[in-house]
This record gives sequence, C-alpha cells and structure tokens, in this order.
Amino acid sequence: MSFDALDIAASGANLGRSWLNAVAHNIANVNTVNPDGVEPFRSKLVVAREAADGKGVEVVGIEEKDGIAPQVYDPDHPFASDEGVVTRPVVDLATQMADMIGAQRTYQANLSVIKSSRDAYASAMQIGR
Repeated sequence: MSFDALDIAASGANLGRSWLNAVAHNIANVNTVNPDGVEPFRSKLVVAREAADGKGVEVVGIEEKDGIAPQVYDPDHPFASDEGVVTRPVVDLATQMADMIGAQRTYQANLSVIKSSRDAYASAMQIGR
C-alpha cells in the first residue's frame, strides 16, 4: 500500500506552515523602524518548488522583498535622521493579509487531505475483517 497522498499533503502543510510563519513575522514588523543608517526591515518571502522526488513541495529558502523603503518626515521620532526623516519597513500590510489568507487555506486544505487519506486507509484496513 502506498502512502503518497499523506506524504504529499504533509509537504503541502509544511509549506503552508512556513508561509504562515513568514507572514506573521512580516506583520509583526510592519511598524518596525531602525536607527538611521541601518537597513530597514524587508518582508520575507517563502520560496518553494516541486520536491525532488516529484511527490509534493519543499521550501528551498526565504528571500527578502526588493524595493525602496518609504521615508517619512518625523523629526520627533527617536530614530529620525539629522534631517528628520525616518525610513519605514518594506512591508505592505494589505499584501500580507492576502498572503495570510492564502497560506491559511493552503495549510487547511492539506490537513483536510491528510484526514481524508487517513480515514480511507483506516476503512481499507477494515475490509476482510
């Protein structure tokens, strides 16, 4: 008996978990400001590909989002430059919320496949009893 469905769904659930963790980290840092001269926080993006054996997916890394960090004038901020400019993080909250929904649904769908497969395998074990 092959348990490929369980392995494939488990790899998908792992991807969903990694994606949710990255999104949570990004949302937690949406207002993080660093001192002048320090690189701003950048959204983390999960990179995935088909598994080497062709059964499922695997996370191959985390990349940082490119782009120019927004700058705002806030001379009273403790991390403002001498000109009163504060560099904000490179995080789009709306994108992160949409990604969170996608990651959550990915995770839930794969857990549903795991449950269905487990139930099917349990029923198959009952045949002939």
